[in-house]
Amino acid sequence: MELSNIDNAEIAKFAIMADYWWNRNGVFKSLHDINPVRLEYICSSAGLKGKSVLDVGCGGGLLTESMAAAGAQVTGIDMAAPSLKAAQTHMQQSGLHIDYRIDTAEHLALTHAGRFHVVTCMELVEHVPDPASIVKACALLVRPGGDLFFATINRTCVALLLVILASEYIIGIVRKGTHTYRKLVRPVEMEKWGKSAGLTLMDISGLRYIPFVGYCALCRNTSMNYMMHFTKTG
Repeated sequence: MELSNIDNAEIAKFAIMADYWWNRNGVFKSLHDINPVRLEYICSSAGLKGKSVLDVGCGGGLLTESMAAAGAQVTGIDMAAPSLKAAQTHMQQSGLHIDYRIDTAEHLALTHAGRFHVVTCMELVEHVPDPASIVKACALLVRPGGDLFFATINRTCVALLLVILASEYIIGIVRKGTHTYRKLVRPVEMEKWGKSAGLTLMDISGLRYIPFVGYCALCRNTSMNYMMHFTKTG
């Protein structure tokens, strides 16, 4: 497990966008659109009320706040300080209580192993040097019998055309340079890393997203964005 599993260039990408996290029509519009679907996926698969939850790579706190509002006791960690500041500012406006920290999953696992009922890691594995290390750290952080949720982008030609080229350079709904094709992760790789970390794959679902109307729903097609639900052996 790599304790220094960070890419400063990737952190800088999101740091300069920190002021736009809660702008529903800005560069994070797609995350706002898909957030309710992600929340429902987590709630229906594991439940949140009364549970301790860790959101790894929480950014500006979009999913983090939603899980707290659903009754979870949430900790959010990220390495982009400006993003965490945006998250903390919005939390105060929302009247919620969330424990935000500048930290990595690998470092937190040294002191908080087995501490959380649920661990979420959304759109992060494609932004770190060693994604397998993130998966292993998340597995250490969740309790035996607990649930883990990952979301990322498949490394396919379809994703290259639609998620990167179209979304970033043609339509412009995502900031240019946000994603790098070679860093995208195939489901078989995620499943392999999860199995090596002692996790059992429970479900994999794709996301069908139509940005022009803000429509998002689960689907069987995982050739672009997808989510995976794992459990840790009890």
